[in-house]
Amino acid sequence: MNGIRYRRLVAFALVAGIGLTSAACSDSKDTKDDGGGKASSSSAGTPLDPKTKVTISVDCMPPTTKKAERKQWLDDVAEFHKTYPNVTINSKDAFPCEETDKFTAQLQGGSETDAFYSYVTDLQQVLDAGQAADITDYVNDKTVPNLKDIDPGVLGILKDGGRLYGLPTTNYSMGLIYNRKIFTEAGLDPNKPPTTWDEIRTDAKQIQDKLGSKGIHGFFEYGAGNQGGWHLTSALYGAGNSVVSDDGSKATFNGPEAKQILQTIHDMRWVDNSMPQSAGKEWGESQKAMGAGQIGMYLAAPDDIQLMVQQYGANFDDLGMAPIPGGKTSLMGGNDYFFKKSDTPDQIKAGIAWINFKFLTLKKGQFNYARNKADGIPVGLPQPFFFTGQSKATDTADKTQYATVPVANYKSYVDAQVPVKGEPPNAQKLYTVLDTVMSGVLSNKGADVGKLLSDAETQANQLLAASQ
Repeated sequence: MNGIRYRRLVAFALVAGIGLTSAACSDSKDTKDDGGGKASSSSAGTPLDPKTKVTISVDCMPPTTKKAERKQWLDDVAEFHKTYPNVTINSKDAFPCEETDKFTAQLQGGSETDAFYSYVTDLQQVLDAGQAADITDYVNDKTVPNLKDIDPGVLGILKDGGRLYGLPTTNYSMGLIYNRKIFTEAGLDPNKPPTTWDEIRTDAKQIQDKLGSKGIHGFFEYGAGNQGGWHLTSALYGAGNSVVSDDGSKATFNGPEAKQILQTIHDMRWVDNSMPQSAGKEWGESQKAMGAGQIGMYLAAPDDIQLMVQQYGANFDDLGMAPIPGGKTSLMGGNDYFFKKSDTPDQIKAGIAWINFKFLTLKKGQFNYARNKADGIPVGLPQPFFFTGQSKATDTADKTQYATVPVANYKSYVDAQVPVKGEPPNAQKLYTVLDTVMSGVLSNKGADVGKLLSDAETQANQLLAASQ
């Protein structure tokens, strides 16, 4: 969810410029702006000619505090320069990559970089500001060779009216993180995690019955800070449901699936006592508890695994990941690059060439797992997770070969390849409304699930009507 952006933001420091050539700025020989990046259909889809001299600015370069990542960025710039010696990239870092107010101000003032970082849910804001170049005619299997294997659901979030405006760089897809050590101690098979809410309840109760005396609970859920609404949305996606209608005008979450999921959560909390008594906490509590070995399962994105190891003392060997319960669709989020509306055709081509090299080419850039291993960057986590087909197979094989974390622990999550679905419109406001439902279930033993959903539906419809 975008409401938890603060946990996904990379801590970037001062603005800096790194050029690919000694000529850090455009000169009279550089390609001139033609008023919106328009090119003839015959030339737009061709890769950038290596002889073309062009300068582009690109943000979200890793800060100096991330030494390995910063060095890799600079090394990749140099490697890219071998193919495109006449391209100058002015790399910029910032703190953070995207700061909501600053990002909005940049869009309003047209001061973003030529290729600019954003969240995948920012498309409408960028389009409303008139700052996104239409790159549909520029992107094909010649300019982005792995295009056919990028999950259509991921690309779909970056489209409007069938036209493409951005390229993904990383993403997450919600699933179930579980503690394999706790599963084993409770007599459960860590290689067969639950895949339905009924199975989650059964396993959570067994964990509670076996290990509750040690202060270990079977499951954890949120009910505040928009986290409860985000998780309920994730759960509904897993069941194949939506939260709002396709046209964004009406709430659609009040149905039998939501009632069943919420009743199951209620019963885990109040009947089985397999959840902590202090329920409904905000983001961060589950990671701390899982890192301390105090809970068996919770809904999450893959990046939580690394966070728990680095900040909360967890062990990679103890953590596993399964697909979202139900497995119909999975809520996704992530990052991408847009291209400034005023970019020239050659600037767009150069930007696409760089994004493709750095973020979309197997065995290169972020997918250079041999280098990541040597540099001490974890290898084997199921993220980014936007490839399908042969690219997915190659990526999985490469991760396995150079893994520094137990790839097998995420096998059920990776093998499921659950189709992804973006966040609903007005997501944060809707999550606030749905927080009341989750909070009500977690804090009130006598909660009326049907009434909670009906009340939330009324509030959501009022919200959606006001936004039309």
